[in-house]
Amino acid sequence: METISLKSELANLVNQDNVHLNLPISSLIEKSLIRGEGTLTSTGALSVETGAYTGRSPLDKFIVKESCVVDKIDWGTVNQPIEKEVFTSLYHKVIEHLGNRKELFVSDGYAGADDLYRLPLKVINEFAWHQVFARQLFIRPTEIKYNNEKKAFTIVSAPSFKANPAIDGTRSEAFVIVSFEERIVLIGGTEYAGEMKKSIFSIMNYLLPEQDVLSMHCSANTSNEGDVALFFGLSGTGKTTLSADPHRSLIGDDEHGWSSTGVFNIEGGCYAKCINLTEEKEPQIWNAIRFGSVLENVILNKQTGQPDYHNTCLTENTRAAYPLEAIPNALAPSVAGHPNTIIFLTADAFGVLPPISKLTKEQAMYHFLSGYTSKLAGTERGVTSPEATFSTCFGAPFLPLPAARYAEMLGEKIEMHHVDVYLVNTGWSGGSFGVGERMNLKYTRAMVQAALSGELRTVETVTDSIFGLHIPLHCAGVPDNVLQPRDTWDDKDAYDAKAQQLATNFKQNFTKFTSISDRIKKAGPK
Repeated sequence: METISLKSELANLVNQDNVHLNLPISSLIEKSLIRGEGTLTSTGALSVETGAYTGRSPLDKFIVKESCVVDKIDWGTVNQPIEKEVFTSLYHKVIEHLGNRKELFVSDGYAGADDLYRLPLKVINEFAWHQVFARQLFIRPTEIKYNNEKKAFTIVSAPSFKANPAIDGTRSEAFVIVSFEERIVLIGGTEYAGEMKKSIFSIMNYLLPEQDVLSMHCSANTSNEGDVALFFGLSGTGKTTLSADPHRSLIGDDEHGWSSTGVFNIEGGCYAKCINLTEEKEPQIWNAIRFGSVLENVILNKQTGQPDYHNTCLTENTRAAYPLEAIPNALAPSVAGHPNTIIFLTADAFGVLPPISKLTKEQAMYHFLSGYTSKLAGTERGVTSPEATFSTCFGAPFLPLPAARYAEMLGEKIEMHHVDVYLVNTGWSGGSFGVGERMNLKYTRAMVQAALSGELRTVETVTDSIFGLHIPLHCAGVPDNVLQPRDTWDDKDAYDAKAQQLATNFKQNFTKFTSISDRIKKAGPK
């Protein structure tokens, strides 16, 4: 009877007179302006601030401990359990809270561009600008027909409802709770819109592998000839920047599935970091920010309304949300064949990994499981400078299942489709963070282009003595010394010490993978 009660309560909420259903983007933006939620920039984008929460709050994310998932979820600090009674009590409070709002905004959409694996969504928001965000990031219903409505998940977002941890059983005033049994995402206490997007990604990371589809935290693009490239990496490592290539068609910038027929985008839009954005360096992203786009926490010039992408007084995690079609060469529908090339992106704060290296299959599996990068400032609450971290499969915060499940699927697909795999460091060169400089984007683009074109397959390589990586001796458009990280350091002894330190960190991190074969374990640093 509890399930019927929850669903009927939800239906009653959606059918109230104060609910706006599937309003056009222009009307939602008008509502946002009237309600004082944001302002228009000189380019027509909607500029908003997200208050105290300018990034995800991973410690406030929970999965309801239910019989349908209890034996499958990889429970721990990432997938924190919460009791059904706690969720239900909080759910009723949120519904009551929303029922008292003057206006609510509801829209329908989907996750998954491949209709075989599509997940219907209903999104309920108390903020009009949140609904603009949802309409841009999820696949819009005007483009597709409904498919199996019973599978639908509902996002219920109430940012102005603050939980009381002592009473409600949460960690703080904010909460993001997923119930697979009720097929509900309950969000409160945070205005950061990215929680909606990432909650659905986590859900797809549970549902897709159950259908023998690998879900991936990566961007993807394709050429006119049909070769497909995947770019794995955490936020801020360059997935969006490098996949938005004017010479290739964009499949998507962040979330994809890899089925027996190829890859498909999970989303209908892009959520790009725009700190230090310039038209010269990232013209496609720059030009995509126009009417209908949402700018989060970007400071505006009060006189001109021009965005100041270099101002970090609110956060370094400034964001732009826009639909895929804002990219001129976006692929529609966003479905393509099997990948030819995979790029693992890492922002190495130690400054010792080579800017590009060719990986064997075993090395690919090692570095996929390791997922080494640096958390960049602002991506999560409390992160104010880059921090070295290991995020399994380059997406640990969003993986409900054990990591080995995703890694095994990727290894099988790499071997089956003869995929070339490269590790690309978009982090620091010539020294660690605070001493060296961030890798030149022009050089990174040249190296990626060489990898995608097949040029690096035949280039002579040298094996790094510490990490065992195969580093090209030459790459068109890149100085030879830049390719060898030790050569970029003035203090060679300091480089050796930092490299040994990072190698030790790799080894220590990998000890948690007890069931992995020795061949993969030996593919790591010496």
